[in-house]
Amino acid sequence: MSKVTLRIDVERTKGRIAPEIYGQFSEHLGRCIYGGIYVGEDSPIPNVRGMRTDVVEALKEIKTPVLRWPGGCFADEYHWRDGIGKKEERKRIVNTNWGGVVEDNSFGTHEFMDLCGQIGCEPYIALNMGSGTVQEAADWIEYMTYGGDSELAALREKNGRKEPWKLKYLGIGNESWGCGGSMEPEYYAGCYRQYRTFCRNLSGNQLFPVACGPNGEDYHWTDVIMPKLKWQTEAISLHYYTLPTGDWEHKGSATEFDETEYYETIRRTWRMEEIIDRHLKIMDYHDPEHRVGLIVDEWGTWYDVEPGTNPGFLYQQNTMRDAVVAAINLNLFNKHCDRIVMANIAQMVNVLQAMILTEGMKMIKTPTYDVFAMFREHQGAVLADSVLIGKAPEYFSESASVVQRGKGDCKLHITLSNPSLHDSCETVIELPVNQSFCGEAEISALTGAMDAHNTFENPDAVRRQDRREKWQGVRAAVVMPPCSVLSINCPVSYEG
Repeated sequence: MSKVTLRIDVERTKGRIAPEIYGQFSEHLGRCIYGGIYVGEDSPIPNVRGMRTDVVEALKEIKTPVLRWPGGCFADEYHWRDGIGKKEERKRIVNTNWGGVVEDNSFGTHEFMDLCGQIGCEPYIALNMGSGTVQEAADWIEYMTYGGDSELAALREKNGRKEPWKLKYLGIGNESWGCGGSMEPEYYAGCYRQYRTFCRNLSGNQLFPVACGPNGEDYHWTDVIMPKLKWQTEAISLHYYTLPTGDWEHKGSATEFDETEYYETIRRTWRMEEIIDRHLKIMDYHDPEHRVGLIVDEWGTWYDVEPGTNPGFLYQQNTMRDAVVAAINLNLFNKHCDRIVMANIAQMVNVLQAMILTEGMKMIKTPTYDVFAMFREHQGAVLADSVLIGKAPEYFSESASVVQRGKGDCKLHITLSNPSLHDSCETVIELPVNQSFCGEAEISALTGAMDAHNTFENPDAVRRQDRREKWQGVRAAVVMPPCSVLSINCPVSYEG
């Protein structure tokens, strides 16, 4: 068994962890929207205005802060007027990006905003820059946010919504280096400035514009767009997926893999740290004041689809391996909260590293869902100084945050992941001498075989286990089993 010391100082803090780091992503891809989220008002599946009640309640439980839509690659072929008005009159199109299926546009702007309202999260709209126009983008913003007398505001009211919506997050271009237009960064920067000019703040609504940032290790893209856009954007995006094999043609199975492939997946996940650090150094050079944030608005594991499913639907199972991947990423994002203002895992339901899988009336929560539930107390908390002393298992990860409750009194939240498949780790959590654990520690543990996963026949095969322990003094210890994720909540008192 390994043994390490995790030293935490609740008085040395490093900035607020944006709740939006725990964001979600939904695209018109496979069964993410249709069947996963939206089933229609006439469905026998319990719903509220067509939104699955079970899915909405599950997303509320993990305090989903923000939801990105309608893509993804689909965003750059999505024309918002196709998705408003009477459903039977909406335009039917072919989803050429994902499976070649017919998209009937029954889930559009009004439905998405209703979904966000039911969940209680902020909407994040991705504009169509690839096949759309500046006028189309400006009209969509007016349709959603203008509260005065205009043709588009009247059309919104005709379609059932008199009051304008509040829209904060606005992505101007998605993967413009690829499916969003195959642009060079210089060309994209010019297009962005043009679109940004006509994306106006209306009726008191304040937009938070997001520029398309790099694909993984494309540091040249960041170096080009930062000096050109730093005064016209609030953040740039970053996309990076974990592929076990590194081969887009043969990515490997979600459930059938050996230890070598498991560890390669974890190693490739940790590349996220280097990628973030190198992009942030470029951003710091061009923006030393830290005006511009970084948004990791697509991340997660990507495997070959489940056998027998549509290759264009990207449906994959979700194991303890994915839970460890999620914990590593979320701990990394917490540690970079001074610059990372949002992250959106791909994707929320039935696609890639999903929180939730559905099959008709049935719904299951994946191990990744449990990780988001275990980490939710970080949302809006303040990152605490933490450092590991000793030899931890390879790829071990941690982060800690505090919420002040009164003078000399706070709640400490710690999250840990042990990716090792054979080595347990005793972790001694140590505070400075002027600080003390002072009450009941709430501990949640998620563990299992590397390929353990939930199925519709056995929906609780992998589930977090909760326990409580009395913690006093400056030290406490937990033992982390192999292939596990832990979260700890405990009150701390201190004399400042």
